[in-house]
Amino acid sequence: MNDSYTYLDDLAAEASIPKRGIHSQTLSDADGVELVLFAMAAAERLSEHTSARSAIVHVLAGSGDLVVAGDAYRLSPGSWMRMRARTPHAITAGDEGLVFALYLLASS
Repeated sequence: MNDSYTYLDDLAAEASIPKRGIHSQTLSDADGVELVLFAMAAAERLSEHTSARSAIVHVLAGSGDLVVAGDAYRLSPGSWMRMRARTPHAITAGDEGLVFALYLLASS
């Protein structure tokens, strides 16, 4: 472990898809950027909400649907979305569940 960096060999392996519900864990919160790893069971939903900070969603495993400012997107591993602060969005996990990294960016 080194105070000047954080290294994870496989970010997706840090979260397993639960049988029920949504699990989130903060993996890093330094220098104004917070990394939260989400694992959602099949068909679970984060209802429409906004964030006070700009954010990036990066899908690591599974599938789902993302609605951002009224626009719908199908999610699969590798999907990536950056949103400005206060942009309404909602996420629904697909049949096999969903794992994604959420990066909350430093306020500017």
